[in-house]
Amino acid sequence: MNRSFVTPLAVSAALALVAAGCSQSKAPQQSAAASTTSGPVFDVSLLDTAVSPCVDFNKFVNEKWVAANPIPPDRTRWGSFDALTEKSLNDQHTIVLKADSDADQATPGSIEQKIGYLFRAGMDSATIDKLGFDPIKPKLQSIAAINTPADVVTWLDNSFANGDQQVFSFGSSADYKDAKMQIAFMFQSGLGLPTPDYYSKAEYKDLRDQYKTHIAKLFELTGVSAPDAAKKADAVLAFETSLAAHSLVPVQMREPENQYHFVTVAEANKITPHFNWATFFKAQGVDVGKGFSLSQPKFFAQMDHMLATTPVDAWKDYLSYHVIADGAPYLSQAFQDEAFAFNGQTLAGQPEQEPRWKRVLHTVNRGMGQALGQLYVAQYFPPEAKARAEELVTNVRNALKEHIENVDWMSNATRQKALAKWDKFLPKIGYPDKWRDWSGLTITPDNYYGDVMAAAKFNYEYNINKIGKPTDRHEWGMTPQTVNAYYNPSDNTINFPAAILQPPFFYANGDDAINYGGIGAVIGHESSHGFDDEGSQFDGNGNNVDWWTKADRAAFMARAEKLVKQFDSYVPLPDHPDKHVNGQLTLGENIADLGGLNVAYTALQTALKAHPEEATEKIDGYTEDQRFFLNWARVWRGSIREKAQLLRLNTDPHSPSQFRAIGAPSDMPAFAQAFGCKAGDPMVRPADERVKIW
Repeated sequence: MNRSFVTPLAVSAALALVAAGCSQSKAPQQSAAASTTSGPVFDVSLLDTAVSPCVDFNKFVNEKWVAANPIPPDRTRWGSFDALTEKSLNDQHTIVLKADSDADQATPGSIEQKIGYLFRAGMDSATIDKLGFDPIKPKLQSIAAINTPADVVTWLDNSFANGDQQVFSFGSSADYKDAKMQIAFMFQSGLGLPTPDYYSKAEYKDLRDQYKTHIAKLFELTGVSAPDAAKKADAVLAFETSLAAHSLVPVQMREPENQYHFVTVAEANKITPHFNWATFFKAQGVDVGKGFSLSQPKFFAQMDHMLATTPVDAWKDYLSYHVIADGAPYLSQAFQDEAFAFNGQTLAGQPEQEPRWKRVLHTVNRGMGQALGQLYVAQYFPPEAKARAEELVTNVRNALKEHIENVDWMSNATRQKALAKWDKFLPKIGYPDKWRDWSGLTITPDNYYGDVMAAAKFNYEYNINKIGKPTDRHEWGMTPQTVNAYYNPSDNTINFPAAILQPPFFYANGDDAINYGGIGAVIGHESSHGFDDEGSQFDGNGNNVDWWTKADRAAFMARAEKLVKQFDSYVPLPDHPDKHVNGQLTLGENIADLGGLNVAYTALQTALKAHPEEATEKIDGYTEDQRFFLNWARVWRGSIREKAQLLRLNTDPHSPSQFRAIGAPSDMPAFAQAFGCKAGDPMVRPADERVKIW
């Protein structure tokens, strides 16, 4: 149930501003979150003037704050994003507590009642602990009844129909060749470790051993003897290793050609002769029309091969383990503790589990996030904030157009198509124009696992019912209460949830430099995603087509390769000098940072032309140009635990925050000019290494 389908590009981490934090994490007390929004717009007393901004701009801006704000024991990282996320979570907590308190008297079937009941059910630890693993026993019994490979296929058909996805992922998304329509997508999945490399590389042997121990412990919690649990763990790891050997790694998954492979049902059945897709779609109640995307055919061919050759008992062990692991967060405390011990502590180095109310709030967000967002917006997002954000979006978009019109490496033929794509951008700010209907979802106050499964099935059916229907460009892939932003190339939209339209990104009464260095750069970042190495392979209608001349594409990629080399050189952990940032994995985000900061700087200069006195006026001793870069770096302030950073180097398409603070500025002559930096300073890249794409 936890493997909810993620649209190939729409809201992927690769095209969002920042990767989500560990779901096991917790934040400190309210005062820490409040520090983000209280005090001066920019507190210059936090600057470390012992460090030259021309030597290490991140340390100059952020080192004192980081030293004074250690990572709480129940988090893997702590910084600007995390503090603002904590504020959002506390705001949401206020909402769900009231919904719980009022639920019995609320309008029957209202979102307030459903949210209240879902939160109440999750907080009823006494009932949950009393039930143990009873809620998943019917699923485990159905797996135990499997006798043949055909039974495995039937079980998978039925499991998906109940919103519980195993082995692979299925959902709807825009057709890469006809983006105005939604089609079915199948994606590789089914692994319990972070990437396929974790199953094969020698450096992860100890982690594989710990994973087996974790698998065995979960089996033991369901009454399996220790010797039998160990055998099952061996079988599960062997099973996943076979899948992993035919799964694409994160860098490969960034390529659109690896995200879309259109086939007819008959063609798909030839790839998987032991798995009938017509029968699968019938069980889901959907008609895929002329065909669907079997996005990674080699993975599905391997799945089919395993249906024919892997012992049924191994399939049963694998499916049973994932039912237990998926259910663990919603079962008794022993299951929750074991899930955290591996996913939180072993993988990410998080010492303590977050409090129960926050874990349950995550569940509410996964199950009814847009409904909670409707209540959040009504209470915490005033109309004037949206109006000001719309103004900033317009100004930054206009600056991007100016950059496209004047870029010196692009021919006019490609430029006109780039401008045509720019013209079709759809900005979405704050929250959806139309809220979802939740009338088909039934939530009760005393059945947590049942509620989670009901929400999973409801959302699954909502998603797959789009297949064969027109794409709705106005639909959101993030909730309003999410501190993030994203670009969706398949519908060419830029999206800014309400929760990010707050300090330190946006100040209603802040000076232009602070706002353009914060939310302005975010707007520029998401807009630039339309022209990064992935987004540039989609046109203004969201179709995956090549609209470039060969010479222009080559010129673009030559600049992109310089950015790859720049980030490849960064080493985030002194104790691990061999662990570099993966410049190819992070390329899209690095292009968006660089383009976004350049575009936002241009927008600031346009704003200052209307008030030339502000261009040279200093606030707290710093010019507007300096404050622009200061706020950019502040946005990326933070620290992260070693294990979490090592994990993210393998999985996260975003560079470590300290390099986002310095990477783009070091490529910009405007930064050197603002702070009086000289050639040879670390923050001034040599002319032949300097990168500017947009």
